[in-house]
Amino acid sequence: MEPTRNEPAQHRKAGRDKPIVLIALGGHAFMLRGEKGTISEQERNAERICKQLQTVVDRDYNFVITHGNGPQVGHLLLLNETSDGGVPLMPLDVLVAETEGSLGYFMQQAMLNELRRRQIRRYVVTVITQVLVDPEDPAFKNPTKPVGPFLTQAEAERRRDEKGWQIVEDSGRGWRRLVPSPRPIKVVQRHMIRESANAGYIVIACGGGGIPIFKKPDGSYEGTEAVIDKDLSSSILANEIGADLFVILTEVPQVYVRYGKPDQAAIGAITSEQLMDLYRAGEFPAGSMGPKVEAVCGFLERGGKRAIITNPETLEDALRGRGGTHVIGAC
Repeated sequence: MEPTRNEPAQHRKAGRDKPIVLIALGGHAFMLRGEKGTISEQERNAERICKQLQTVVDRDYNFVITHGNGPQVGHLLLLNETSDGGVPLMPLDVLVAETEGSLGYFMQQAMLNELRRRQIRRYVVTVITQVLVDPEDPAFKNPTKPVGPFLTQAEAERRRDEKGWQIVEDSGRGWRRLVPSPRPIKVVQRHMIRESANAGYIVIACGGGGIPIFKKPDGSYEGTEAVIDKDLSSSILANEIGADLFVILTEVPQVYVRYGKPDQAAIGAITSEQLMDLYRAGEFPAGSMGPKVEAVCGFLERGGKRAIITNPETLEDALRGRGGTHVIGAC
């Protein structure tokens, strides 16, 4: 099954022809380095993010927000694993759904409050999003997706030995648990998300990559224990809703070649073909920039027009063409 290409323009009703922008927030947007992830910290970070996103509101775009959930779903997994058996354990797909709801609530409330402060009459809706995956995806036999908090090597190895975890060192930041991460095929709620965005609502969707489900032989859906990379599911959704612009917000203002080395160089503008050549050459690690590069290139290859990778602080300049890394389809 192939991911959907950009939806045709006739899906947009008369008077609803404003550009759609999909903005994918970084996986740790709600929990900064050094924080414990308390509710007050996550609410404060949601308020900060929503202030930064007002530059999109000011342009009167129709827009959709997606986000990660790595730390939060990791914390729920730890609660599961330390339970004394008195409370039923929840499968991973249910934990993803729980974080979609809680983080969507933080974002939805923070965005509504910011809009009200600015006397802007727009509404916000969170969609608990299901994403179709292939039950035969090799990811189920080879877990590769880091989730949860960063641990010391000793602590990660202890949990590996005690709980049967698969672990990995993640981009020099610590050790994390690995879980299956199948590739997204289709967003089930894509039509609802597109119509809501075209009606002028700010939509929060695909939290944590969305809830992974597969289709059974009788056509019914069933959840599966996995997580989906939020950048890849955001890329699919951007095509399915006919987004004019796909933006990934991360920790750095631009994409760099030779990142972290004395001769690192920022990329200002590049074609998807050129960027994929760098990706294949090993420039972008799987645990950090790799999925983001793959996501924007996939969006453009499936018919998308333009993509940007930047950080929240540079978003306004990037929308003006003065910052970030801009990626377009190959000429």
